[in-house]
Amino acid sequence: MTKKEEYELKTEKLLEPIMLRNTFELVDVEYVKEGGNYFLRAYIDKDGGFTVDDCELVSRELSDLLDQHDFIPDAYILEVSSPGLGRQLKKDKDFARSIEDEVEVKLYKAINKQKEYIGILKSFDSENITIETSEDTLLIIPRTNIALIRLAFDF
Repeated sequence: MTKKEEYELKTEKLLEPIMLRNTFELVDVEYVKEGGNYFLRAYIDKDGGFTVDDCELVSRELSDLLDQHDFIPDAYILEVSSPGLGRQLKKDKDFARSIEDEVEVKLYKAINKQKEYIGILKSFDSENITIETSEDTLLIIPRTNIALIRLAFDF
């Protein structure tokens, strides 16, 4: 397990009781370095939408727990936010929640001479996802070929 994965997993465990107590959903945790700074980000959601007060509540509680457990030796910036409209799908629960939703898929390797698709997520398993494209065709995409998959949205 990498340092990044260890920090993310430990942070998820600290967040579990906060999520349960407040009926929030933990969407994702990421530990990344951007522009010389480390960021520990928690993406959370709840039915009916997330408020700034919800972010503040989670941020304060998580910050206190991180100070107590002190398992990240580097200086970092803690961010707690909503995953946003175009949220990435990473875990099986994300895929399950998004069945019949429109998704944008970017691939590492082209399929049918295309590396980007928009379609309706029809199914998934541990190996593949299936989307229905605008041409009403079902496209089976190996999960190992997916560079990015997220909910598609229009303004």
